[in-house]
Amino acid sequence: MAQPPAAKGRPIHPLLKLALEFGPLAIFFFANSYGDRLFGVASDRRIFVATGIFIVASLVALAASRILMGYLPRMAIVNAVVVTVFGGLTIALDDAFFIKVKPTIVNALFGCVLLGGLYFGRSLLALVLESVMQLDEEGWRKLTLRWGLFFFVLAALNEIVWRTQSQDFWVAFKVWGVMPLTMVFALAQTPLILKHEIKAAKAGE
Repeated sequence: MAQPPAAKGRPIHPLLKLALEFGPLAIFFFANSYGDRLFGVASDRRIFVATGIFIVASLVALAASRILMGYLPRMAIVNAVVVTVFGGLTIALDDAFFIKVKPTIVNALFGCVLLGGLYFGRSLLALVLESVMQLDEEGWRKLTLRWGLFFFVLAALNEIVWRTQSQDFWVAFKVWGVMPLTMVFALAQTPLILKHEIKAAKAGE
């Protein structure tokens, strides 16, 4: 069996990687929560200030990823582009609808890509994660299916929350709801990963 591919780019500390991935979202939360005090805007205008800061933070995090890791993660690129486009529409049209629907579109897009890949016989999740883990074909297929469905769940949750709850609640949910749910879901995949993992000794055969 062929040797697994070498890890792409330069490794960085997991906490730093987490900060690059979720830092812009945390900044968005705090800017929305305290924007009226920090920037002297009306409380109903905080979302627009926070959106502008969110765009800048997302692009800075993307640039930092390129500098520190030596490459641009695919999901980070997609997220930064969508944040910039929908955040720009939010500010330009003075309508928070666009930034609120952004997570729905991103998660639905990821779900469509993963499940669409499976439909055509490709486990596309392997393209993103094969540098950090090695699974057999069945393992990648099952893991891709689970993540694809989970992204659709996140899209549905975002729609329910922003349409039924207050704006501040929706922003808090993005940070304190989606992040923990994603981490719990990822940890719940550990048994599947361990069951289908290709051990180092076997990889060299």
